[in-house]
Amino acid sequence: MSSDAWTGVAVAGVTAAYALGSRRLASTPVSSAMVFVGCGVLLGPAVLGVIGPAHGSGPILTLLEAALALVLFTDAMTVRRRDLRSGGFLPGRLLGIGLPLSIGAGWLLAWPLLPGLSLWELALVGAILAPTDAALGKTAMSSPRVPPLVRQGLNVESGLNDGMVLPFFVLFLAAIPGTSAAEEGAYGVFWRALVLSTALGLLIGASGGWLLRSAQARGWVSLEWGQLFVPAVAVASYALAVAVDGSGFIAAWVAGFAFGFALRRVRAAGAADRQEGPGRTADFTENLGGLLASLSLLFFGAVLLGPVLEDLSWRIIAYAVLSLTVVRMVPVALSLVGSGLRLPTVAYIGWFGPRGLASVVLGLLILEEHVHGVELLGSVVAVTVGLSVLLHGVSAVALAARYGNWHERITATGRELRESTPVAEAGERRIVVR
Repeated sequence: MSSDAWTGVAVAGVTAAYALGSRRLASTPVSSAMVFVGCGVLLGPAVLGVIGPAHGSGPILTLLEAALALVLFTDAMTVRRRDLRSGGFLPGRLLGIGLPLSIGAGWLLAWPLLPGLSLWELALVGAILAPTDAALGKTAMSSPRVPPLVRQGLNVESGLNDGMVLPFFVLFLAAIPGTSAAEEGAYGVFWRALVLSTALGLLIGASGGWLLRSAQARGWVSLEWGQLFVPAVAVASYALAVAVDGSGFIAAWVAGFAFGFALRRVRAAGAADRQEGPGRTADFTENLGGLLASLSLLFFGAVLLGPVLEDLSWRIIAYAVLSLTVVRMVPVALSLVGSGLRLPTVAYIGWFGPRGLASVVLGLLILEEHVHGVELLGSVVAVTVGLSVLLHGVSAVALAARYGNWHERITATGRELRESTPVAEAGERRIVVR
């Protein structure tokens, strides 16, 4: 049997095994991310050698890009403008203040710990490791014991910050000599990756949403094919932006916003069946994106993390630890100054900033550039994401329960908490990875 066939057997076996025990594991500290990454390390060249980059990283990169494009699209699709205003402050503060500060903090701390990297390569480290991944800390963001204000704030933040970091990533990459973005120049990158990709995303997303809801209103499309229409729009926006040398990820993210807005606008006008809302229409795409994300974590463990674990340095470990603590928690604390939130809430929000799929994909894209310093940068990203999978996965259930106990105890005394501020129900995001 060929190596590709054994890889297929291994991937299918891990997926099937987790599926059979997924409900039982959902209430334990063992997350699906831990299972898939751990199995990847075990099956990779560092241990058993069943999965390996025998034919290069091209197929793996394609899988990762597809997963991220779908996740970006569906995350943006379910976010509404009112979600950014819920509670009056939390999502806006985390995204508008906390995210830029996290990029800057990651940039500055990388300077003394990662010698040999240039100024803009250090900036890339900060940008790549700034976005959070809701899937890796799902319990912390979905536990009913956590106040809705905090749950929704973390959920909206994680749904948007991976898309918001993309312009930083593209511009920093364009400043590094020898990269594909640098060859096009800052002017070309600005117009193609930011302006043109955004315009294409808006056009395809809005048109797709309007066409789908109009067809549903006339009874032309079944629910099943309506769900298949969603990933077609996501892929079209991504592929068209890539075809014109733009950013497929930015286009997919913007298309998700436009698609969701068009669906809700037509529905609000009474032109569609109330049984087929945007959330139900996105079910298949969300589940497909979650499956691809799980498989991406499996290959991440096999091809990226496993080999790196064989040759670690204290500098890489130190930066990974600081990235998950100082780089996340200090900017969050600064962004919430004057918000009225108590210290346990600020600490809870600051801790649950897991790094995941977006960091892995952006890190692998850097490795494909073959420029100076990419090996060190790739090692830092791999160790940080691997450590995040472990620490955030293990702590999610216990800390959600502990924080919930604190909130219930304080509210039982009759004291008013800003954390208890009612919020409107956000768009529902159901992710397979838990």
